[in-house]
Amino acid sequence: MAKRKIKMGMVGGGTDAFIGAIHRLAALMDNQIELVCGCFSVNPEISKESGKLYFLPEERVYESYKEMFEKEAQLPEDLRMDFVSIVTPNFVHFDPAMMALDKGFHVVLDKPITFTLDEALRLKEKIDSSGLTFALTHTYSGYPAVKHAKKMIAEGALGKIRKVYVEYPQGWLSSNVEDMGNAQASWRTDPKRSGKAGCMGDIGTHAHHLAEYMTGLKVTELCAELNVFVPNRRLDDDGAALLRFDNGARGVLIATQVAAGEENAINIRIYGEKGGMEWAQMEPNSLIMKWPNAPMQVLRVGTSMDSEIAAHNTRAPGGHPEGYLEAFANIYRNFSLTIRARAKGEEPTAEMLDFPGVEDGIRGMQFIDTVVNAGYNDEVKWVKFGEEV
Repeated sequence: MAKRKIKMGMVGGGTDAFIGAIHRLAALMDNQIELVCGCFSVNPEISKESGKLYFLPEERVYESYKEMFEKEAQLPEDLRMDFVSIVTPNFVHFDPAMMALDKGFHVVLDKPITFTLDEALRLKEKIDSSGLTFALTHTYSGYPAVKHAKKMIAEGALGKIRKVYVEYPQGWLSSNVEDMGNAQASWRTDPKRSGKAGCMGDIGTHAHHLAEYMTGLKVTELCAELNVFVPNRRLDDDGAALLRFDNGARGVLIATQVAAGEENAINIRIYGEKGGMEWAQMEPNSLIMKWPNAPMQVLRVGTSMDSEIAAHNTRAPGGHPEGYLEAFANIYRNFSLTIRARAKGEEPTAEMLDFPGVEDGIRGMQFIDTVVNAGYNDEVKWVKFGEEV
């Protein structure tokens, strides 16, 4: 592995998929990884056609992920895949991840980690016992400005954190597009395929992860309201939660998919005893710093962010934007660097290990359980984090 690219297989991500191409672009961006095989669809014909378009040998394009794991495991080490990227709907996360780990393959998995919290806990046991490397694609933690902000907070630049405001407004589900042939909307609004939460499971988990990742704090309790605005929709398309953190800080989380006209406007504001900061994906290279007795600062990726963690995750020269693909690629690159280091018997650096893992996935599933438990009650009540319905 030290003298070759790391070999990737895929489950999902065919030509008809929503996020598969993003995963491939991100994985291949740094020339550390190559795609060697896949089961790209539950439809064997789509899988085969996708494999042709990806220029893969016919024998490395499989009709099922079970077949792929079994046959890949029988290949010589220098030919078989080293890890699998699983980019399927939520209900097809757990089984292929467990099977891959059973066969000795590292795993990258789209979020949320599994369909239920119980599955996430069982997956953690498998990861721990296998010693294999696991990554979860909470993309927004991959931005250089976010990583720089996390370091500043950890070093006490804001003092003790008091308030956190995080919101993720989207507008793509403002109408019942799930009934108009939109495949992505169809499974995301179906509790049998998405799970017990809709909007909160899809993007609320991103907002929750970003708040905990940047602050280094953990949510201990929340109260929430979940709403279904589009008639006959079976899962929440809007919600809000008040958060209590383990250091005494308080927060507000808002996630909605019916903010008509919005794209992916995730943003966060964090305030401590000494000052505040603000970051928004729509202007990802800027970290706005606010001080009580000094002018507002705008720190910029590549110029005025001088931390090692920001530099490690920045590719473009100063003044050029680092966007969503680069943030996604940082997860894959750090994951691959960790695999390489461990394969050589070396300890990965802190920068290499800075990608979401199974603990983040479990926190996400606990968030879903808690917000659903709290959000569908007529009376306001605080629910301890991780409490199930």
